[in-house]
Amino acid sequence: MSMESDTHVVERLTGQIVPALPLPATNGQSVDLSVLSGRTVVYAYPRTAEPGTPSPAGWDQIPGAKGCTPQSCSFRDHAKELAAVGVANLFGLSSQSTQYQQEAGERLHLPFALLSDADHRFKEAMAMPDFEVEGMRLFKRLTMVLDDGKITKVFYPVSAPAQDADNVLKWCRDNPQA
Repeated sequence: MSMESDTHVVERLTGQIVPALPLPATNGQSVDLSVLSGRTVVYAYPRTAEPGTPSPAGWDQIPGAKGCTPQSCSFRDHAKELAAVGVANLFGLSSQSTQYQQEAGERLHLPFALLSDADHRFKEAMAMPDFEVEGMRLFKRLTMVLDDGKITKVFYPVSAPAQDADNVLKWCRDNPQA
């Protein structure tokens, strides 16, 4: 579990080229973020809960854990606006399995794919911040803007998940891809 400062996470990730690691997507494809051209937004989130299934003990007390559904819905609701300001690709990313994510994608009517890093290869290659709860290793919530496979902006921590897409949209509007 990473204990580095928030500022250090942002500084360390900004400017990195993402690794060539194909990730399974809920649309049945395999997505390699390193080869996507144009602007890509990837929001990493801990986990979505299945309706009727209780969250892990103490979930609401873990900083940044709560809010995955509002975050996904904010990106769903702003997907067209993000595309209009030059975002060519939009993805959610978690360490949950693709099968698990498919239920959430369908239930939330997401117009974009969710990526699975269930084997933690991407998270480890990028040294992304994570935490553990009830034996699950989960992403700490953050959002990355990639331009041609290189991270140009990192939003971390994301303390207001429902406002994440608004913040990304504003940044993309103010910082068009070169």
